[in-house]
Amino acid sequence: MKKLYLVIIVLTIVTSLSKAQGVNRSKFISDSLDVYVSRALTNWRIPGAAVCIVKDGKVVMMKGYGMKELGLNNKVDENTLFMIGSNTKAFTATAIAMLQTQGKLSLDDKVTKYIPTFKLDNKYANEEADIRDLLCHRIGFRTFQGDFTFYNTDLTRDQVIEKMSHVKAAYPFRTKWGYTNSAFLTAGQIIPKVTGKPWEIFLRENIFAPLGMMNTLALTADISKSLNRAVPHTFINGQLTAIPYCQIDGLAPAGAISSSVNDMSKWVLALLNDGKVGARQVIPEAAIKATREPQDIVGEVTHMNGESDYELYGLGWFLETYQNHNIVMHTGGVNGYVSSVTLVPKEHLGIIILTNTDVNSFYEALKWDIMDVYFKQPFSNYSDKYLARSKSRQDVEQQKDKKLRDSVALNRPPMLLAGQYTGKYANDLYGTMTITQGLNNDLEMRFEHHPKMFAHLQPLGGNRFYVTFSDPTFGKAVFPFTVENGKVTSVRVKVADFVEYDPYDFKKVQ
Repeated sequence: MKKLYLVIIVLTIVTSLSKAQGVNRSKFISDSLDVYVSRALTNWRIPGAAVCIVKDGKVVMMKGYGMKELGLNNKVDENTLFMIGSNTKAFTATAIAMLQTQGKLSLDDKVTKYIPTFKLDNKYANEEADIRDLLCHRIGFRTFQGDFTFYNTDLTRDQVIEKMSHVKAAYPFRTKWGYTNSAFLTAGQIIPKVTGKPWEIFLRENIFAPLGMMNTLALTADISKSLNRAVPHTFINGQLTAIPYCQIDGLAPAGAISSSVNDMSKWVLALLNDGKVGARQVIPEAAIKATREPQDIVGEVTHMNGESDYELYGLGWFLETYQNHNIVMHTGGVNGYVSSVTLVPKEHLGIIILTNTDVNSFYEALKWDIMDVYFKQPFSNYSDKYLARSKSRQDVEQQKDKKLRDSVALNRPPMLLAGQYTGKYANDLYGTMTITQGLNNDLEMRFEHHPKMFAHLQPLGGNRFYVTFSDPTFGKAVFPFTVENGKVTSVRVKVADFVEYDPYDFKKVQ
């Protein structure tokens, strides 16, 4: 009976998706989307998701799928909160653009006008950087540069801004785009200088409340207190696992908001209606236009349908062309969550997708298939295409990790006695880190600004160690130690690219 039931289910799914590929694409949303999403959640192993489509000033569909937490019978609904990560940036940019329309600041004002202590390692950049530079990622940092120091740490917002002066910028000022979370934090910190209210209070009073986003939270510290929240998940050694909520209020204006598809629909509807809610002008139209003006070139982008174009960046929004339509969009990712928000202004179309695992590309794939419906394009099933590509990458990573674990199992001793690697280490940007000896030749690494996290080091032979972090978001890696004249002088630390691409060299100080 169970086998027959499974066959019927599979045939139903195949039939529904086949219908979606037919000539009449208009019924995909009403007839096939539920099957598409449910199938994708199973294939991607996503516990829960929420999806909303708005069109021509109305909500076309809004629904929760799956579970808030793996293994529990607690279904996601339209009011379930998810962390939206960098989709926070559009709120921050819009808030600052609103202040410009009120004459309280200019996007072209120098940052130091409001934050005199703001410093970059490049004197010219430090003197000339304006608010616009912060909001479009062109201060010279490489993408994610500095984020290991800033992300999920105990640093305050002011401490993050101070530490930006220790970042050795990868590029000359305003010559290349580099996604910079600390820059958005800095922009957000200008708001209290102008209004006398913290970023989170200003957003609540001027955007959330006027739009009716009554369940939306500005700070990560608050989501655990909500009764209707999706729990974050990731994969740990191939097992889908619930993980703690990240704490990134030190970077809040760059990515701390938690919201639901119901609340986000109100945000998107207002943005597609030139800032109006009914007859009320909640967000000035000029502020919305300011965020959509291209400021910088991100690079060439090729969609999975083969279409190529240049991706641009406005203020808190990516700007692309797809199927001859101008797209305004952003994605967001923090520990255990990824999301996407997409606007097609001339079509008055908005798409919101929230998920509670950080190991999926479904949140990206679905938006393209939905856009294809409205653009009258054939069904592409981007979810399956993205999944095939994702599995291929995961297989490569799993093979690499297996080789390293096999090397650990050989019990090769390190070049020096384990105790010679222990001690205190320092990095000019990050601060300090301490290594102690564990069992046998294993080592443990603890970081000054990540008090709840540690790294477990296992010898691979020589001066190389296989490293796993207690927080899976920071990944797995190989840390090489530098030895001179029989003494350890430094170690190179590398966290997952999800956090930062650049390695950190810690020098042994005692």
